[in-house]
Amino acid sequence: MTLPRIAILTTGGTIAGKWDDAQGGVVPVLSGEELVRLTPGLSRLAEPHIEQIANVDSSNMQPEVWLRLSQRVNHWLALDDVVGVVVTHGTDTLEETAYLLDLTTTSPKPVVIVGAQRPPTFPDSDAPRNLLDAVRVALSPEATGMGTLVVMNGQVNAARDVTKTSTTEREAFQSLEFGPLGVADIETVRFYRAPMRRRVLALAGDAVFGRVEIVMHYAGADGLLIRALADAGVAGLVVAATGLGQVSEAMFDAIRDLRERGVPVVISTRVYTGRVIPLYGSQGGVGSLLNLGCILAGNLSPVKARVMLMVALAAGFTTHNLQQCFDW
Repeated sequence: MTLPRIAILTTGGTIAGKWDDAQGGVVPVLSGEELVRLTPGLSRLAEPHIEQIANVDSSNMQPEVWLRLSQRVNHWLALDDVVGVVVTHGTDTLEETAYLLDLTTTSPKPVVIVGAQRPPTFPDSDAPRNLLDAVRVALSPEATGMGTLVVMNGQVNAARDVTKTSTTEREAFQSLEFGPLGVADIETVRFYRAPMRRRVLALAGDAVFGRVEIVMHYAGADGLLIRALADAGVAGLVVAATGLGQVSEAMFDAIRDLRERGVPVVISTRVYTGRVIPLYGSQGGVGSLLNLGCILAGNLSPVKARVMLMVALAAGFTTHNLQQCFDW
């Protein structure tokens, strides 16, 4: 009996980790072949084709690796006999990479990104179960057209919605406002809802990402960091504002200076759930920021708003039409 082909692209992280006495901690050293061998039952489900993209702690994930990963995901999915792609990744920036792939994958075939909270060499590791579940989801016909999915701890979450919510627990990822899409339980993979707000922005083979930074607003923030970024020639800025999208008058002045230089500014919020909404009109409120030509992030978190802005700029959008990317 011929098994379905799955591409497994590895990038490192705890799921590829092993304790190193010399470095005093876990380091990503395991290959994709080793991960498959440490996952009982995987070889009976699918024929894995393994490609190593990187082998780094995901705190060291870089935009250049994102571009290569996106290109390779699209390459594998374009092959007729490949039914889906699984990406192994560290959990620190997993949600950012997942959203990047959700935006730039052009095929409806399943893309599943998976990590672990404990390395596969630990006796209580969640890595084998998570990787097996990721392959099961990638093989599920119900996963087609769902975009990039994050699978951990038996839950299936949409890339746009999910965020890391625990530093140590196995249930490390949740979709806070809307809940998971489905489950990979002991019997089967089952979906209960579908993601409605998805957009695909195809990137050219020679696309590059400009430097986009995030600045948080907090009590006493005066815009000093924004002015420094303006002098450094930043290509775009995301503001993690307070509440519905408010900043101080001092930070408003710095944003205005940046906008006068033509730099796109996206207003997100540091609040975990809810949208950025133009309710307040005083200087520093969302109404005044809109008057500067700022873009509203909707309910995208600051890190995902940054990913969207990077991809949109690389795809050729400008300040004049960027808002449509965030409205979808």
